[in-house]
Amino acid sequence: MPVSEKQALDAVRTLIEWIGDDPAREGLQKTPARVIKAMGEYYQGYGETPETHLQTVFSEIDAYDGIIALKKIPFRSHCEHHMAPFEGFVSVAYLPNEQVVGLSKLARLVADYSARLQIQERLTAQIGRALETTLKPRGVAVRITAQHSCMSKRGIKADGWLTTEFYAGAFKTDRDLRQDFLTSD
Repeated sequence: MPVSEKQALDAVRTLIEWIGDDPAREGLQKTPARVIKAMGEYYQGYGETPETHLQTVFSEIDAYDGIIALKKIPFRSHCEHHMAPFEGFVSVAYLPNEQVVGLSKLARLVADYSARLQIQERLTAQIGRALETTLKPRGVAVRITAQHSCMSKRGIKADGWLTTEFYAGAFKTDRDLRQDFLTSD
């Protein structure tokens, strides 16, 4: 059963009280509405079907069959364990199979999957599988490097970059091809 807006607003008010503040004080009166609006933006990926961005393809590529890579796509997401933000960069590559997808569609794919509660490992696999199953290329590579505030701002309070990778097709079997992806600008 869907949660009503009133229930969501009440939940935020309850959390404000739980941390020890008064949701009725002037500075916090509009906070519940702001929080649920922000959450609607943060998690808009639940209302999307990311693979649809990969449906528009172009086949007039003059037999181009080299690596197509979009590097360092910035992204922001929230970890599903603490709802704390994590952010970094996604690099994607594929070897076309007689068709290519528009450049912005790769960034949209990343944005849609990022706008959900995530763990980085699943996010990496979702992007890779979407490229693999929708475009049916000869190979796919995805690399995500991110900092997680659930580790840097709480708990151990240590900074670090987590790197996850997904390889399919030729990128999985050809070490030189994978190295080209990892070292190219």
